[in-house]
Amino acid sequence: MPGWARLLLKLLVSGGCLYYVGQKINWQEAVQLLQKSNVLWLLLATLLFTASKVLSSIRLRIYFHNIAVALPQLANLRLYWLGMFYNLFLPGGIGGDAYKIILLNKAYPQTGVKKLSAAVLLDRVSGVAGLGILAAACYGWVFQPQWHAWLALAGIPVGLLVFYVGVKKLFPSFVPGFYPTLWMGLGVQLLQVFSVVAIMQSIGITHHMPEFQLMFLVSSIVAIFPFTIGGLGARELVFLWGATQFGLQQSEAVFISLLFYCITVVVSLVGLVWVFRSPLHQAS
Repeated sequence: MPGWARLLLKLLVSGGCLYYVGQKINWQEAVQLLQKSNVLWLLLATLLFTASKVLSSIRLRIYFHNIAVALPQLANLRLYWLGMFYNLFLPGGIGGDAYKIILLNKAYPQTGVKKLSAAVLLDRVSGVAGLGILAAACYGWVFQPQWHAWLALAGIPVGLLVFYVGVKKLFPSFVPGFYPTLWMGLGVQLLQVFSVVAIMQSIGITHHMPEFQLMFLVSSIVAIFPFTIGGLGARELVFLWGATQFGLQQSEAVFISLLFYCITVVVSLVGLVWVFRSPLHQAS
């Protein structure tokens, strides 16, 4: 599918989701939430989200070191931010991950595209693993003592075992980094969970924390699928559905999701600097 067609499809899906969500919530309530929001809590939420991305870049650097790509952390961070920018603002063209591989292949041609692609792929997978662990744990917390809550918790060690065996069989070069990247993946997601807590505090929401966090974690998993613009629309749809299921205020739930997306946009804009200047200068 051509790039313009993918972009059009994502715009349509995001637009359709937002239109549906917009018909279900009270926008006057959302405006009131914005007016009463605490700027300091929002600043903390932004700092926590930024910290999650810095930690995520360090996790990716471990994978690079496993294949002897000695990328300095500052250059790695610049490259990571450029990838964030491309993923969010140029969703119809080349993705941020693919662009990182292209630049790294030029700087480290001896490594090869296959190994670089494996490093970037495993970085993504470790992030999903962290999301899955926290989502399963939160699901068990929310729905205990029902049987499916225990099933979700039992799935954590099984999923970790499958992940480890898969890495060992398919990507043996990356086994030394398995546990550090796994813990960092959990740390990344926890920082983003705390960011959402700060967003909730900014608008005075202190109730049903486990339910809101479960909605956030599920929405983060849904946002991974490349059908929307950086998860816009899909996240809000999950929050709307979750609020309905848990009997929560729909406007509050959707507003939390929109604030998180706004923070993502603001932080990702930093990567614009490296569109006009190579993030890897003096790196190799």
